Amino acid sequence: MLRLLRTACATLLGIMLALPSSAATTFITMGSGATAGLYYVTAEGIAKIVNDAGIGMRIGARSTGGGVFNVQATQDGAMQLAITQNNVAYFAYRGTGIQAFEGKPTRDVRGLATLYPEVLHILARKDAGVHTLADLKGKTVYVGDIGSGAEQDSIAVLGIVGLKLSDLKTAVRGSVGNAVNMLRDGKIDAMLFTVGIGAGAIVEAAQTVPIALVPIDAATIARLLERFPYYSRTVIPAGAYPHVDTDTPAIAVKAMLVASSKLPAAEVQRLMTTLFSTHLEDFYQDIQNPNLKKYFKVDDALDGMSIPLHPGAVAFYKAAGIPVPTQLIAD
Repeated sequence: MLRLLRTACATLLGIMLALPSSAATTFITMGSGATAGLYYVTAEGIAKIVNDAGIGMRIGARSTGGGVFNVQATQDGAMQLAITQNNVAYFAYRGTGIQAFEGKPTRDVRGLATLYPEVLHILARKDAGVHTLADLKGKTVYVGDIGSGAEQDSIAVLGIVGLKLSDLKTAVRGSVGNAVNMLRDGKIDAMLFTVGIGAGAIVEAAQTVPIALVPIDAATIARLLERFPYYSRTVIPAGAYPHVDTDTPAIAVKAMLVASSKLPAAEVQRLMTTLFSTHLEDFYQDIQNPNLKKYFKVDDALDGMSIPLHPGAVAFYKAAGIPVPTQLIAD
């Protein structure tokens, strides 16, 4: 299958690269996240790949509040591509589950590919007395940027142990970079942040202040999975961050790439072929997101896909010999 994919991608990419220079260029805005997170560097890397390929597209990566904002902006036409979480996309498309989308389904947003697992990191200052989720009650806690998938994960995981944001002393929002500074300076006790393992913001936090990764116990994870089946069990391995020497049980969702349904199918198919071109493996290694090299594979790109695919993505996967489940084909 991989050989077939390489041949198909190479052939189509060759055709795309041979497009005449006079061909019209499509300008695309791509939503990412905070500059200190992995969404931003991922979007910047994707933009560079596409812009350098000469396929008649120019992508500009935009720093945003995160997944919820990105889906809304894509629905509204302010952006044409975006990164979000599979749970956020799931609720947005159905118009339920997240207050921002209640009664307002985002039916103009379509899936392209899942990118990599995102893990809910629960970091606390070692002197804050936070050893379990329940210990966050009465603490000053960063819960994610406004409009981010991380914010929704904070609400979900706290709710499983019977806490609301109002049970915290203060629920702090804003950029994750500012949150790291606040953690270092003792202005917050803990922070919840959903991101791929190895995120620079968490590396910085671990380097600048004595921190602990707070585990989620097995019983709590079981209750969470029963209520929210798009989560999965995972472990943040020992050594993933400075001074973190033990495995930490955690939960994960999937980062995913979405697009406006108004993008032409032929353009989306060219985009997908470019992103999965095998000769770009070294470039993905260079993007400052260690998860892409490991997880961004065409054979895994539909794992965790939670909304119908863009027709251009369907055409790409079929040409690559990847089976497309019926439920992922839009009506």
